[in-house]
Amino acid sequence: MSALAEEFGTPLFVYDADILEGMFRELRGVLPATTDVFYSLKANPNISVCAVLNSVGAGAEVSSYAELVTALRAGVAPEDIIFLGPGKDERELTACIESGIHAIVCESLDELDLLDALLATTGRDEFPVLLRVNPAFGSKGSGLAMGGKPRQFGIDEAELRDSKQRLAALRHVRLKGVHAYMGTRFLNHEDVIHNTRQILATAEDLAGHLGFPLETVDFGGGLGIAYFDNEEDLDLVALGAGMTDVLSSFSARNPNCRTIMELGRFLTAMAGIYVVRVRYVKDSMGETFVVADGGTNHHMAAVGVGSFVKRNFPIRHLEDRGDEELRPHTVTGPLCTPNDVVAKKVQLPEVRPGDLLAVERSGAYGPTASPGLFLSHGFPAEVLVHGGRAHLVRERDSTEDLLAKQHLVDLRAAAG
Repeated sequence: MSALAEEFGTPLFVYDADILEGMFRELRGVLPATTDVFYSLKANPNISVCAVLNSVGAGAEVSSYAELVTALRAGVAPEDIIFLGPGKDERELTACIESGIHAIVCESLDELDLLDALLATTGRDEFPVLLRVNPAFGSKGSGLAMGGKPRQFGIDEAELRDSKQRLAALRHVRLKGVHAYMGTRFLNHEDVIHNTRQILATAEDLAGHLGFPLETVDFGGGLGIAYFDNEEDLDLVALGAGMTDVLSSFSARNPNCRTIMELGRFLTAMAGIYVVRVRYVKDSMGETFVVADGGTNHHMAAVGVGSFVKRNFPIRHLEDRGDEELRPHTVTGPLCTPNDVVAKKVQLPEVRPGDLLAVERSGAYGPTASPGLFLSHGFPAEVLVHGGRAHLVRERDSTEDLLAKQHLVDLRAAAG
């Protein structure tokens, strides 16, 4: 790792293609062959990460125009792409139509009307749509619930049931299925199986009630990764057995229905590390602080967003000096905010200026969910190790990059 740090500089995200492929294949191996696995680009939108996962069979779930373009350029076939999100604009809807993706996931009745009117101007007879339903039931076991309560996502199940006449009036939208996403960071396989069973039953019932053919059901996923102490990774064997039972039964009743499981964090988190170099080590009122060259401006997830209690991601000292006594260190970044704490009182051997530290399980929600422009440090470089070689897959922001899109007003001329 020190060679990569020397070649590409720090802070640095490093992704391992073998682990990306391995996570996909491990999950693929326990699910029924009739169920497709789609990669959710929001977890890590790097085009090379997307390409690696697509190369082993992953489709793509995208939620912005840029993500759609990324997936297509990474080689994902349009028929293996779905587009969702509660606030799509006409540009995004038009791009979906022109690209011929598998389906647009509509999240409001007004969006259905907008899409129907837009299609009328394109000359297309129809375009496939999944209805994102906010089910009446709540999720079990989620670190962040996304359904079963008031949310900006999807259409409440009760509202859908009362909208049969409005849906029937659509002339160009072709309803072909249902999407539901109940939450994220599930670590208990029984909760995932339970939620999937509930979603599939709801999809069958809604299709029958509203009178459209059930051709696709995206039942979400939200599989978690154990980041913190006292957490355990999912039992994939048990998950596969339970999901096979549920999905096989559903497919027997609906032999022409495509089922999709969408995943982001689960596929990418284990494959990435965030490498920082220590600048200073100092004591303050009995606590040892390690000040590194990168922090939460690149890895906001490590600060514990969404958690009431700050917990540490696994962090590793990359300098091998033999057996040394572990003692608590608080690892921070270079930002002028007390919130820039990467790890609080984490047990590490002696840390010295110039040492390298790695925050593990960092392949998901790193740069994509971080305030990279805070203090104008910019975003770090990203490297993909593939076939034994390191490839630069995102250049580090330079000062000129950060200033290139800004415009200096001539204040004297403006005042004149």
